[in-house]
Amino acid sequence: MNKPTIAISIGDLSGVGIEIALKAHKEISKLCDPIYCINEKMLAQAATLLNAAVPKDFIIAPVDGDFTIEPDSVNAASGKYSYDSFMKAVGLCETKKADAVVTLPIHKEAWMMAGLEYKGHTDLLRKHFHQEAIMMLGCPEMFVALFTEHVPLKDVASSIKYKLLKQFFLDLHNSIKNDKIAVLGLNPHAGDNGVLGNEELIITKAIKSANKKIGFEQFVGPVVPDVAFAPYFRKNYHYFVAMYHDQGLAPLKALYFDESVNISLNLPIIRTSVDHGTAFDIAYKNQANTLSYLNAVKSAISLMK
Repeated sequence: MNKPTIAISIGDLSGVGIEIALKAHKEISKLCDPIYCINEKMLAQAATLLNAAVPKDFIIAPVDGDFTIEPDSVNAASGKYSYDSFMKAVGLCETKKADAVVTLPIHKEAWMMAGLEYKGHTDLLRKHFHQEAIMMLGCPEMFVALFTEHVPLKDVASSIKYKLLKQFFLDLHNSIKNDKIAVLGLNPHAGDNGVLGNEELIITKAIKSANKKIGFEQFVGPVVPDVAFAPYFRKNYHYFVAMYHDQGLAPLKALYFDESVNISLNLPIIRTSVDHGTAFDIAYKNQANTLSYLNAVKSAISLMK
């Protein structure tokens, strides 16, 4: 059986992405045929900074751009290049030249400096495909899907609307067909039946309606957030829905920081990513960990089955 072809978006060149790609290439090549979205000049410059050789079988899909890489620097040039690399990778999937996209980390402020309107990969994919992409992060021991992603905390409560939440559950069901999914409440004690907030009343209504349409009780909750990730609870649930970013990702990263990956669900292409940032503080110091990247590639391959 032929190995799948995976387009690799190289991320922000001021960070650790290109080091990870070069360091893990031999192992990644055993799993798939990677195509790296970068041009020869930028690749050579990065390799020189790392004092690393570029493997002879390092296949590239050239991305226009020529600038001086500045390690540990937030700048518009590297932000724009990471965007262009990502769009090249998406295009390879859309034209069937690749079976999936795996992304190395971008820097959101660099995207903003480059004049890009998107808050990140998932937001871009959502607008590009005109579909409600779902951001799910984790590893086989625990996955967390985010109802709201990169929104200010003060706006989370007002974002919890019945129709949107119900549709989110139904879209998530289309990707996770059979497993039970625990839904976290928003407030302390999951609201204590309205004493500490009424958002849980909306969550409960959306859960019941979605389960009725699905035909079985897949979504359970709202669960009290401070016990949802306790060991006894995680024995029964591997999938969780968090109402906001840090509610789900703080416990996930405390437990499985190195192993976790980011998966975009509910899209016409397969996209996975490392679950860490650009790590500017260790950029070009040959200290980057490749485990999340390896797991992202493995996750992309498993989603093809």
